[in-house]
Amino acid sequence: MRLSSAGPGVGVSQGCYALIPEVSPVLCLGPQQYLPSIYSGNKAAGSGQQSVTGVEASDDANSYWRIRGKSDGSCQRGTAVKCGQAIRLTHVNTGKNLHTHHFPSPLSNNQEVSAFGDDGEGDDLDIWIVQCSGTYWEREDAVRFKHVGTEVFLSITGEQYGHPIRGQREVHGMPTANHHNYWKAMEGVFIKPSVDPAKHDEL
Repeated sequence: MRLSSAGPGVGVSQGCYALIPEVSPVLCLGPQQYLPSIYSGNKAAGSGQQSVTGVEASDDANSYWRIRGKSDGSCQRGTAVKCGQAIRLTHVNTGKNLHTHHFPSPLSNNQEVSAFGDDGEGDDLDIWIVQCSGTYWEREDAVRFKHVGTEVFLSITGEQYGHPIRGQREVHGMPTANHHNYWKAMEGVFIKPSVDPAKHDEL
């Protein structure tokens, strides 16, 4: 699945998958768009971990992420992702988790966002809360991701890197909720559940 930032002027892009029934809660798993990506060899300036940047290209193979639970058993494939649920976002190509920590980001001096871990296993700083307005994360909804450990929001505000990743945008954590930290699920693998969780009744 790709994530695209949904705020004015910008946008970004592995587990439980984002599952969408025909009418749409996102299940376990407008403006110009930038997709969060990871490129081999690019290191975050502060921590030295793998950098996460925003790219405009919608066909970039480095922009796919899997939605996973907080732990291996907490997000069964085919179950709805609830608003307020703790998740991990794992990069498909590298197996690293979306991560943040108390290092300043190099361009905006917000909080650095990096990719961390191996084969989907990192640490407690890989956990994010899905913030949305209903019961479940709907595919068409603009949502926020709030970091559990440091309470920042996954954001992109448009600052561009120079060489060697010229034109890519800085992805970072911001301490306040605003229009720079809305995200939407874009193209990817979406699994239709056998039962619509919003309409299921026990017999």
